[in-house]
Amino acid sequence: MRVALAGGGTAGHIEPALSLADALRRIDPNTEILCLGTERGLETRLVPMRGYELGLIPAVPLPRRLTPQLLSVPGKLAGALSAAGDHLDRLQADVIVGFGGYVATPGYLAARRRRVPIVVHEANPLPGLANRLGARLTPHVFTGHPHTQIRNGRFVGIPLRQQITTLDRLAMGDKARTYFGLRPDLPTLLIFGGSQGAQRINETAFAARDAFRDQGVQVLHVVGPKNADEPQDLTQDGIPYVAVPYVDRMDMAYAAADVAMCRSGALTCAELTAVGLPGAFVPLAIGNGEQALNAEPVVQAGGGLMVNNADVSVEWITGTLIPLLTDTDRVVAMSEAAARMGRRDADMELAREVMAIARGDRPDQDLPVADDGDDDAYYDDGKDDR
Repeated sequence: MRVALAGGGTAGHIEPALSLADALRRIDPNTEILCLGTERGLETRLVPMRGYELGLIPAVPLPRRLTPQLLSVPGKLAGALSAAGDHLDRLQADVIVGFGGYVATPGYLAARRRRVPIVVHEANPLPGLANRLGARLTPHVFTGHPHTQIRNGRFVGIPLRQQITTLDRLAMGDKARTYFGLRPDLPTLLIFGGSQGAQRINETAFAARDAFRDQGVQVLHVVGPKNADEPQDLTQDGIPYVAVPYVDRMDMAYAAADVAMCRSGALTCAELTAVGLPGAFVPLAIGNGEQALNAEPVVQAGGGLMVNNADVSVEWITGTLIPLLTDTDRVVAMSEAAARMGRRDADMELAREVMAIARGDRPDQDLPVADDGDDDAYYDDGKDDR
């Protein structure tokens, strides 16, 4: 079987695509996989690092809404469409799976011209423009959020790495804390922002170091590679505060923590619930507010709490976050609630569907262009990721 994956730009698009690729290979090690991406996205590093081939196409940024700027898109799209088509022809693709972002639109259109079956996966509650287009070209549409409004959508969750889905936090806790130089006997807060860090979260957390120390809370703080070159041990009075620029083993970071203070991108929310880690979510107010929508179901189920970015302060940490961390019963209850929201098998479920579609077991149907109930089109710029 030959599968093309279109998902580039940010880890929020790339990681689910690569997790699906891993699942396809677990089902059939002979599956041929080609990832479509651009030369300016994270895929240039992440895709080869995971052992998959990357086919480059020109990036075609899309406006967030249906505006006159769309008139400039067709000319820019032509080159990308041609490149995507060449890659599909070379692969002799049996199916293409798109995850949104710059590369999805030319991938969908090139596949449509060649009658290659199209599969769409939309991770966010507010679909991007590329995936809304894709959903008009195929009946095979899957979502990572239970309340996503997209044509033909069916909820499966977000494909995640096995490193995350097989994690036993309780069994790995002591080992993980030792790995990061933390103590095994203290409540532990994991802090991380986007892939480059989160300025508001970083500044407030550092300002609250004395409060963490006074209440016996240790901290593992991922500040982002642009904010530090090497790890820093800021331990005070025997209470560890470890600041690191980046963590390659997020499974170990999750296992070391009792609570995570973080943004609420779709991938982050999916990973926290999969491992049963409560989140103190600080949504980044970008796009159409999708980060808050990502976290809402988790918070409503009791698996986390949420605070506006503007309201994050030392006072909020001392009055809300630290009392949570030092209340063992509440942390356990929130962990259980988060875990009930998690989907650990989305990668395999989506992989089985993709293979069935490629074989023709899930036949296409006539696809009239119909109103999906939303006059506004949205483009996900990918900044919803950790």
